Amino acid sequence: MATATGIEGSLVYALSATLRDAIARDGRTTLWLDLVPGRDGERLRRDLARPRNGRSLSEHLRRQAGVDGVKAALLREVLPIEAMGDMDRVAGTLKRLPLVLQAARPVAEAISSGGGVRLETLDDGLMLAAAPGVFCAGEMLDWEAPTGGYLLSACFASGVRAGRAAAGWLQARDRQPAQ
Repeated sequence: MATATGIEGSLVYALSATLRDAIARDGRTTLWLDLVPGRDGERLRRDLARPRNGRSLSEHLRRQAGVDGVKAALLREVLPIEAMGDMDRVAGTLKRLPLVLQAARPVAEAISSGGGVRLETLDDGLMLAAAPGVFCAGEMLDWEAPTGGYLLSACFASGVRAGRAAAGWLQARDRQPAQ
């Protein structure tokens, strides 16, 4: 999804840690997008090479490649106007459009953020090794969580896991002889 301030969506969320690390390291990073994934490059070149018959470039791209809206806007952002008549170059760019990312949005705008308790500090029941009896779940964990229903499901599932482990830990502790 393209927004006024950048891009977002499940693929971006899945790559967010890698993208954020690359931006921190290099000051920017590039995603290469295939805007026409249902067509191979050769077929796309053939389709775009068809005569326009007086149609506008926008209409030609829409009819021959299904490119309009955000896809067309991204193409215009990347290719200079003088290159838009070169259908081989247009096709190549549609199949491998470079999208330069310069920064993540501020944490105040985040739906979910990275950071939290590192997974390697927890046992299989999500208990902190350094603080027995302290269990962590959901967004307490350092994970690149998906958003929406996936996030809720993952939080609930980790909560069930930690809750069961906590109950087992308390039962085991209560069975131990007093000292």
